[in-house]
Amino acid sequence: MKRRTLMTGAVALTLAAAVPALALADTLDDIKARGTLRAAIDLGSPPFGMQDANMQPTGSEVESAKLLADHLGVKLEIVEVTSPNRIPFLLTGKADVVIASLSISEERKQVIDFADPHGVIQVIAAAPKGIEIKSLEDLKGKELATTRGTTNDKEATTQATESTIVRYDDDATLVTALVSGQNDIMVSAPQIMNAVNERRTADPLEAKIVLKVNPYAVGLRKGEDALKAAVNQWVADDLANGKLNEIYKRYNNVDLPAEMPKP
Repeated sequence: MKRRTLMTGAVALTLAAAVPALALADTLDDIKARGTLRAAIDLGSPPFGMQDANMQPTGSEVESAKLLADHLGVKLEIVEVTSPNRIPFLLTGKADVVIASLSISEERKQVIDFADPHGVIQVIAAAPKGIEIKSLEDLKGKELATTRGTTNDKEATTQATESTIVRYDDDATLVTALVSGQNDIMVSAPQIMNAVNERRTADPLEAKIVLKVNPYAVGLRKGEDALKAAVNQWVADDLANGKLNEIYKRYNNVDLPAEMPKP
């Protein structure tokens, strides 16, 4: 049975903030001594993270994490997470960084630090052609499906205040609900809509309105200045040489902005 919950993203972040950050001397030194970068990645959020036909991790954030590991001169170890537990896994030391299309928000910045953005993601409302949505006013009284604890959840909650928000535990479950027709309107990313339409061919969704455009970045524990500087250098280098854009375009079919938005 598909699990859904009405727990808000704000509550999820409050719980995350309640988990004490580990007192680590220098995570960058630990990474290099260990010889591996433990990156928290959501493999249920195509095209950012998923599994290929051979059940191997793939996606734009998986490829980006490999670039970062190469930049640091270590191997990549993927720590599989879901959208709601990305930050708790980081705070409890189960991962060194989060690389999971983690949108930058003021709420999250109270709990963790962010490196410079290496990608962008839109928050859209999408529905089948037969449902007319031209503004937030058209969402009143409608049931909107989203993923709990994400910036999509936050925008749905704060902007569509007279709608019923149905929250799923991860993007994979959200996609399944939309494919099955359990829900017909979503607030999520265009990439999630594409994943739905690959399987919902008879009555595909289409983007109706854009609620927000968010930059996303690597998430780090607070106080990790050396690691943050190293990640920022990687972002600068691989944006300049086109490697990050090549990955983003391969999985999203569009280029990154010529100038990345400032968080």
